[in-house]
Amino acid sequence: MSILIPFDFSGQGARGVILRIDEGVEAMFGARDYSADVRQLLGEAAAAAPMLASHLKFEGRINLQFQGGDRIQLLVAQVDHQLRVRAMAKAGPEIDGSFKDLLQGGLLAWLLEPRHGQPYQAFVEISGDSLAASLEGYFAQSEQLPTRLLLASGATSLAGLLLQRVPGADGDDADGYWQHLCALFGTLKAEELLAADSDTVLRRLFHQEPLRRHEPREVQLSCTCSRASISQMLLSLGRDEIEPIFEERDHVEVTCEFCGREYRYVRSEVQELFDGAEAQREPNPIQQTH
Repeated sequence: MSILIPFDFSGQGARGVILRIDEGVEAMFGARDYSADVRQLLGEAAAAAPMLASHLKFEGRINLQFQGGDRIQLLVAQVDHQLRVRAMAKAGPEIDGSFKDLLQGGLLAWLLEPRHGQPYQAFVEISGDSLAASLEGYFAQSEQLPTRLLLASGATSLAGLLLQRVPGADGDDADGYWQHLCALFGTLKAEELLAADSDTVLRRLFHQEPLRRHEPREVQLSCTCSRASISQMLLSLGRDEIEPIFEERDHVEVTCEFCGREYRYVRSEVQELFDGAEAQREPNPIQQTH
């Protein structure tokens, strides 16, 4: 099972979440031929997204997105308010290197897309030696929320641990307790986080602390693509864009960028799709009664 567990420290001015994903990792990342380094970074981004989204109150979608780099063209980890996560990267199988090497020359951004309201985008400075370090820097500088983050990506599992100061928690006592928690946090390695279940990790780290577990939330690492959504995409392209494809082949084939699933449409299916959409747009005739 894949779950996210929120917790706090009984009024001590700090909170956190711990995440473990044990389902869907191979299905999500196995469709593309990623190098080991790209796959690890992509897994870390997929683990980070639901933890960073866990305290948000709006309905909608959040993207942790990198683009325009010299080595990775695009990397996206996407999560909605129900903690459904999907992630993908555009990079050749030969692309490898350190965190900074992989993200060289591009921009890392945090994009909030509420279902109702205006989207918001913030840029994350690519700093330190890891995605976790860059996100820690973003929260410290842009949100004024001291944060510690550890991310782990394995062949079949993802894991993460986030600690954060509660907004407004000031004073010497709060500062001292935060430093104490950070010292405990620093004893945990990514390999240990990945090897043990969430309850075991929390018990080992914080067994002497006033930790309160809150209700776990299920996390789903799965693609949200469907034939209906692909059909809408074809409609948005328009008939004039799609018809020329049939001059070269007898079908249109669309591959989901996230999960690699292929959707195939023959000419009659595309014709029916556009005819149906046009019929819905036509006004209904007014019937007069005598």
